[in-house]
Amino acid sequence: MNQARPDSKPLYAQAEAILTRRIAEGFWAPGAMIPPEPDLAAELGVSPGTVRKALGGLERRRLIERRQGRGTFVAAHTSERALFHFFRITALDGQRRAPTSHVLECATVAASAEEAAPLGLAEGDPVHRVKRGRMVGGAACILERIWLPAARFPGFALPVGREMTDELYVLYQRDHAVTIARAEERLAAIAAAPDDAALLGLAAGAPLLEIARIAFDLQDRPVERRVTLLDTAAHRYIANLD
Repeated sequence: MNQARPDSKPLYAQAEAILTRRIAEGFWAPGAMIPPEPDLAAELGVSPGTVRKALGGLERRRLIERRQGRGTFVAAHTSERALFHFFRITALDGQRRAPTSHVLECATVAASAEEAAPLGLAEGDPVHRVKRGRMVGGAACILERIWLPAARFPGFALPVGREMTDELYVLYQRDHAVTIARAEERLAAIAAAPDDAALLGLAAGAPLLEIARIAFDLQDRPVERRVTLLDTAAHRYIANLD
């Protein structure tokens, strides 16, 4: 097994990097219990306090979860967990309601330069392209376009025209061993294009909030590009600044 080695990083950061890599490479599967702190410390050649600090970093990043009296486990994405951490849309009253999703398109295509660059791909590389509509409280208010590198998601497919029963991040982890660890988003106010407006039941040119997201895996590689269009007439985007 790898051991923490002297470099420019503190020992706890080296230990955290090793444990992260093990999770990313599937050494411990989602939901698996990881060894106790003394065992990890002996294996890595560091103190139990160093391991405890490394595990604290993994917990803050939501990669592990501690269960009182049971041990420490690799965090597994559930639909509820994915929605809580990555779905930032609320009603005007501040209530966060789970959306329903219908797949409108799902195809594998050659990436354009614009599609390829955010994912670290070359123009022409295959990507899975998804378009879906989302409803909150029975009202259509979200339209999403999603791009995935086909090499990371072999055989990826979604049932067009049907309601999705699981969040995408659950499917990524369960079916393709890709865990989303974090995401970066940029917001912009735009006018609805005619086709998008029709899908949302709006007039062409209606104001929308555009949320452009790049999601990263456990090894900090970009694995998803997502552009969300939100009708803000009855909903808002919320961000918590900790």
